[in-house]
Amino acid sequence: MDGTEGNAGQPGPAERSHRSSVSSVGARAADVLVYLADDTVVPLAVENLPSLSAHELHRAVREVLQLPDIALEAFALWLVSPLLDEPALQFRRNVFFPRRRELQIHDEDVLRLLYEEAKGNVLAARYPCDLEDCEALGALVCRVQLGPYQPGLPAACTLREKLDSFLPAHLCKRGHGLFAALRGRGTKAGTGEQGLLNAYRRVQEVVGEHEASLSTHYRAYLLKCHELPFYGCAFFHGEVDKPAQGFLHRSGRKPVAIAISLEGVHVIDSREKHVLLGLHFQELSWDHTSPEEEESALWLEFDGDNEGTPVNKLLKIYSKQAELMSSLIEYCIELNHTAEPAATQESMSGPSAAPGSLPPPAQRPQLRRQGSVVCSRIQHLSTIDYVEEGEKIKRVKPKRTTSFFGRQLSTSQGSYTVVQPADSLEQG
Repeated sequence: MDGTEGNAGQPGPAERSHRSSVSSVGARAADVLVYLADDTVVPLAVENLPSLSAHELHRAVREVLQLPDIALEAFALWLVSPLLDEPALQFRRNVFFPRRRELQIHDEDVLRLLYEEAKGNVLAARYPCDLEDCEALGALVCRVQLGPYQPGLPAACTLREKLDSFLPAHLCKRGHGLFAALRGRGTKAGTGEQGLLNAYRRVQEVVGEHEASLSTHYRAYLLKCHELPFYGCAFFHGEVDKPAQGFLHRSGRKPVAIAISLEGVHVIDSREKHVLLGLHFQELSWDHTSPEEEESALWLEFDGDNEGTPVNKLLKIYSKQAELMSSLIEYCIELNHTAEPAATQESMSGPSAAPGSLPPPAQRPQLRRQGSVVCSRIQHLSTIDYVEEGEKIKRVKPKRTTSFFGRQLSTSQGSYTVVQPADSLEQG
């Protein structure tokens, strides 16, 4: 990302923050500004700031916003700064808060904060989404901001004027992107707007729901975001090598975002807005190199194939935050091990539900459309491929053997395997 950040020791995404959260510092008091996901500011007058703990500051924010106790688990304080010169505090979703717990939240203020953060990630394309999902999510934003759809009102004009409030910016640019592609197929200009309008019409209203209550639509938006494998993750900036191209085998690097959550790791193309690689923790081993050894990098190792031959693949991600990412992966795995008994017990007894609340889905659907932006595109990555031959590691043009790294889930819990070479395997 653009800088370094953390939540009382935990890493996270760094976005906009060229602003300071401490407006004045004195021996006795300081005015602290805490930013919410929608860019609103919570001002706090804090006594003796240097001795204030993160927990006490978190409690102060909750008291000002009048949030229930669940907010202690659902949200965290993130310290964000490009160069750690003017740190800004943000109050947003805790990356360690399980999705299943989010389904049990019924407080509208908490749901609104989660909704605003998810919406910001979708509109900024930090959460890559297929067009139909962007339209479905955008329709819920229309419902929240414009109210129920009413035939006969000039809704289309409103959508056209504020299209980037409902769809990611790269889908709203005239002359290229979505609209250029649509027009190139002989469709009328504004087809994307029409798709959003159609989805807006389909937003269901809950019979008997209080007109001022938006909880149902906040929850619907979050449930749709739960289909995205990287929802609730922490983001980091990095680069990966491009595959060699052309007669001269020219390569280079491409910027990527590395998304790490309780479920696994995703590498996202920052320019093309699609997933390059998605792995559950059971499917990988990892390690990192520090600047003292060589260029700081996170290494991911996973199963794959090379021209039909099973191999193990190595991906090198260049990033100054490599050590931070490695620590977060390790902590997420440890946290999952700790949480497994509790989750099993909860699934047997069933989560508690408030009267009138929406039931959680029986199973979270996975987005696996052909060509979906959330599907891996390993062919767009430059990896080192290896297989094992006896006790040696043999590279397979470009290839590998036993895992280089000991940092991985135990084989009894994971599906990651060491690949044995075929007799006819070409080696180099």
